[in-house]
Amino acid sequence: MPELPEVETMVRGIREAVEGRKIKDFRNCPCPCKPISMKPGIKSIRTKALNQTVTSVRRRAKRVILDLENGYSFVIEPRMTGLMLLSDPPDTGHLRLEWTLQKGRSNRSLWFWDRRGLGTVQLLSRKEQDLVLGPQKLGPDALEITANELKQRLAKTSRAIKVALLDQKMVAGIGNLYASEMLHQSRIHPERTADQLSTAEIRSLHKAMQQILKTAIRYEGSTLGDGTYRNALNQSGGYQNQHQVYGQEEKNCPSCKGAQIIRIVQAQRSTFFCPCCQIIPS
Repeated sequence: MPELPEVETMVRGIREAVEGRKIKDFRNCPCPCKPISMKPGIKSIRTKALNQTVTSVRRRAKRVILDLENGYSFVIEPRMTGLMLLSDPPDTGHLRLEWTLQKGRSNRSLWFWDRRGLGTVQLLSRKEQDLVLGPQKLGPDALEITANELKQRLAKTSRAIKVALLDQKMVAGIGNLYASEMLHQSRIHPERTADQLSTAEIRSLHKAMQQILKTAIRYEGSTLGDGTYRNALNQSGGYQNQHQVYGQEEKNCPSCKGAQIIRIVQAQRSTFFCPCCQIIPS
């Protein structure tokens, strides 16, 4: 699933090409697969969105947002395999939606591509956005949360720290991959109880969170073995080559050089960690 770095890469990849352009058409692409979730229906979206200028392209948690001049916004959640593309889709059979964007006499297309069809696209008013994207649904962004705020939030839950980090109401944007990497860098065992972490450990976790997410964005995200995630020009990300523990089961830990990386399951998700670097205090 695209996490904060991948979605931020999508946003940065399409922003210059999309902002300031008028939506001249919005359509479903011919696709033999089950339709993706789209609210409201295509006719209602066209009525509200056609001939509207895209004023900004931004990210909220793991969602791409296209703001329109009339106050409505497209809120696109890629989920497992969704991509925002400007050119060269991996294949045409999984193209789901096309925006035709105009600036002067120039037209260009923006596509939403989704192999598994689990992504969602919504056109929401400002009031609806507050309900879907507001603090009752999403916590502070992982790139914006302070160490003190992270400490206050973690102090309210007795869940395992890895599970707590995946809770989008706790902190928004972190997923399975980057949670494992952050905990390894900060030397925190993923099964440690969140409310039992010390102030020093939380500061270390916060530092790792900022460093890893910013570095992953610089590398344009992680493209894993299935090759699904691509940037806006259908190019692979590069951060997968920097992974220390994620997907490295039974390989030697790059930090201690001795212990092998272990995989466990938490909340039905794979967790990777080093039993030597990340211990549970006795």
